[in-house]
Amino acid sequence: MTRALMGLAALSLCLSATSTQAQNRGPARGYANPSAVVAAEIAFAKLAQEKGQWTAFRATATKDAIMFVPQIVAAQAWLKGKADPARTVTWQPHQVWSSCDGSLAVTRGAWQGENDTAGYFTTVWQQQKDGRYKWVVDMGEPLPMALDAPEMINAKVADCPPGYRGKPPKASKAPAAPLDPFKRGGKSLDGTLAWDVAVETDGARRFVVAMASAGQMVTVQDLQVEAPAK
Repeated sequence: MTRALMGLAALSLCLSATSTQAQNRGPARGYANPSAVVAAEIAFAKLAQEKGQWTAFRATATKDAIMFVPQIVAAQAWLKGKADPARTVTWQPHQVWSSCDGSLAVTRGAWQGENDTAGYFTTVWQQQKDGRYKWVVDMGEPLPMALDAPEMINAKVADCPPGYRGKPPKASKAPAAPLDPFKRGGKSLDGTLAWDVAVETDGARRFVVAMASAGQMVTVQDLQVEAPAK
């Protein structure tokens, strides 16, 4: 997918850190690996070009992933049976933020569609038990002008908790909360990266991402989306 292929040369240094283990069995758990998240983005993008846009979304989403239409919906239910468009949207990741333990990461970048439409996207990636990444939140919005591609992806990793030694904390076995169409949030297993979204009844929403830095949680994204025109 162009999202992945465009600017690939600029990403080569970042992607060179992706090990054979990450490619074949998934990256090691318990450590941040932004290049593995970028690799997941590229694989997602390539799959969309080869198999179809919504087919790729279904294949790479977690069971409890959400999207915005504009209220929060369960992605797998919304995507079920949805026909792939004739032309797949293309996109390129520009930034990635990762928790210290690598259990959660957020990407941001640019997309391009038909008739010279363009915009930005933000995706939350969750590491699975096998070490691979699947997306748990996906949102994209149009912009009046296309975003310029950076020379290289900007990757940032959250500060680790005091005394952290690379053992991934155990995931909670508590049952998932019922889907609320107006509010949702999540965080990494070590608590160093978190996201929160609130959607108004008119479809306007605010999406915030925060990461641990210098002893506190610092906001790295605060996206405010206007209600769709009626």
